[in-house]
Amino acid sequence: MSASAITIAGLEKHYGDVRAVDGLDLEIHRGEVFALLGPNGAGKSTTVEILEGFRKRTAGEVSVLGVDPHHSPKGWRANVGVMLQTTSARSALTARESLLHASRYYPHPRDVDETLAAVGLTEKASAKPQTLSGGQRRRLDVALAVIGSPELVFLDEPTTGFDPEARRQFWRLIEGLRGDGTTIVLTTHYLDEADYLADRIGIIAAGRLVALDTPAGLRAQATDARISWVEDGERHLVETPTPTAFLRDLLARTTGEISRLEVVHPSLEDVYLQLSGDAADAAAAASAPATDREAGA
Repeated sequence: MSASAITIAGLEKHYGDVRAVDGLDLEIHRGEVFALLGPNGAGKSTTVEILEGFRKRTAGEVSVLGVDPHHSPKGWRANVGVMLQTTSARSALTARESLLHASRYYPHPRDVDETLAAVGLTEKASAKPQTLSGGQRRRLDVALAVIGSPELVFLDEPTTGFDPEARRQFWRLIEGLRGDGTTIVLTTHYLDEADYLADRIGIIAAGRLVALDTPAGLRAQATDARISWVEDGERHLVETPTPTAFLRDLLARTTGEISRLEVVHPSLEDVYLQLSGDAADAAAAASAPATDREAGA
């Protein structure tokens, strides 16, 4: 068995002159939680839909659990769990009936009641989707994605509409799935969620992968810490890659009183905004007419 759950090489998806995905290379390991981040329109949802087998690619090679998802055999789908961004809010089935019905399509499904408990819907087992809140429907969507005990799960914005307690409960579910060896591909706009859950994070901007690392590795790319303090009634702010040395020098030369001293190290959000913004600016510059680029030069 390959160590890679997903392999992507030179992936492209064009819509006329628009390159939604523009030469993407990526490898996702079996058993890891991989977060795919990017601003709206960056190409992450298109990429995920290609991996799920729901959208044709323009060019490139894709392997998901050793299979090209566009030409997948019958049994492949049973090994892949999919949670979409939106699902129907109306059904004749209750939450428990929906899971029981879905479980019959899989050879080794999870226990229905245990799955309901894992997503915090035990008390809503007899409720129909139209009576659930938006966050509760998302929990049901998560349950439907994992009920088949898949080897690989795609979770697209899974905690949208969740309250803080429900998000933490979902995080525990993901940790349990990881412990079972399930590979999870997660898209989210919550940077704290990606930071907490993901083994690695890929950042897409303008259809290209602009960063790939662990959360700690990405944070380390933003080297400047922000130091602020008040001295003689005046507030100061400095950004420096060597905060310890700066503070040593500051304290050595200062004769007055220093107050409200604060050192803030870069967050994952700082790195994400910088990388995605730089990539968007580069893409805009590359697509500008030659006369505009020459004028800017």
